[in-house]
Amino acid sequence: MRLSVIGCGYLGAVHAAAMASLGHEVIGIDVDPAKIAALADGHAPFFEPGLDELLRTQLDRGALRFSTKIADAVGATVHFVAVGTPQSADGHAADLKFVDAAIEALLPILAPGDLVVGKSTVPVGTAARLAARIDEHGSGASLAWNPEFLREGYAVQDTVAPDRFVYGVQRGDSGIEDGPVDLLDQVYATPLSTGTPRIVTDFATAELVKVAANAFLATKISFINAMAEIAETVGADVTELADAIGHDARIGRRFLNAGVGFGGGCLPKDIRAFAARAEELGRGDSVAFLRQVDEINLRRRQRVVDRALQAFDGSVVGRRITVLGVTFKPESDDVRDSPALDVAVQLKGLGAEVIATDPHGIEPARLRHPQLAYVASTTDALAGAELVVLVTEWREYRDLDPSAAAQLVASPSIIDGRNVLDPVAWRASGWRFWGMGRP
Repeated sequence: MRLSVIGCGYLGAVHAAAMASLGHEVIGIDVDPAKIAALADGHAPFFEPGLDELLRTQLDRGALRFSTKIADAVGATVHFVAVGTPQSADGHAADLKFVDAAIEALLPILAPGDLVVGKSTVPVGTAARLAARIDEHGSGASLAWNPEFLREGYAVQDTVAPDRFVYGVQRGDSGIEDGPVDLLDQVYATPLSTGTPRIVTDFATAELVKVAANAFLATKISFINAMAEIAETVGADVTELADAIGHDARIGRRFLNAGVGFGGGCLPKDIRAFAARAEELGRGDSVAFLRQVDEINLRRRQRVVDRALQAFDGSVVGRRITVLGVTFKPESDDVRDSPALDVAVQLKGLGAEVIATDPHGIEPARLRHPQLAYVASTTDALAGAELVVLVTEWREYRDLDPSAAAQLVASPSIIDGRNVLDPVAWRASGWRFWGMGRP
């Protein structure tokens, strides 16, 4: 099939390359010439494991092209819209200007039987509005909403072999439209043939699936972090608590890792947008708990800063503090709403001499916060540190030898903001050790 992907940021670039790998002829469209030039050269403008190799393979095969011209999408049967929906500048609602612009740009080139497929995370009600706009134009094209469930660091795998597909399509008097479902089945024929579940539903349900999933995951993370706050007060160990309740099949152990909390470009802004949309619908009370989820999450960042102040009897002025990690999670260079970078900036603001390091996030972090000192080497970052703060659980930090690390620092003191280190081993090597929700 001939496909287009409108928007070649994180979601769109991955989707375009993955669709080409499934055997389709794909063109990616974006208004940013520098981004398109990099992608056309086989280099993603962000770090995602395996993506550069996939891009080069599909470009070399001739299955994948990139362009800044929407006219180059003419002839594609299915047009994926994968643009960003950032938080609006004046509130918590999602800013839909890029989605609306993508649809307007597509309208003149749509042909009868074409399918526009929304991938972006949008407030419920958006798809119905956009479908009406496409119908009004009279092209004979239709709309479906097909939310993404990508995990940064695993995005390629999650695109070509997801744990489920959700199709949101128009529901008329005679039921769900068959045409969009048939086209999407052709697009995803390979993963569907291996048994990937497929849920066909209406627009509103498909839109809610994505935001409800994110809200649930955020709630689970904030729940265990709330338990960490209690554990710190009474001297319990939240990690052992999570292990114990995680054995209950109704609860499960995943996403029960207490620490500095969640961040990134999706979870925080999506739960805020969901709450804002619920308010608009007159159902704000139904998701009022999400505001507490957000508050708990932000408190955990402050807790790491408080631990650092505790380590120096109330003041970090002039203290050399090494921050291990600036991205919001490992296997990514994404520093959007990163708890790790937030902690580093707060410590700097309190007067500390902050040395930050990260395997892939230094340059994106430097663009946002040039006031921090950055070094690429973990060894160099540890040299002379009076306190080490681990806030992104990269493998190289999880695998640090506490004895060897003790020889590099000025004072063997560490805050494990992700609860990924062995407190016994680190204390046995002479370190003062603080975890999150651990005695």
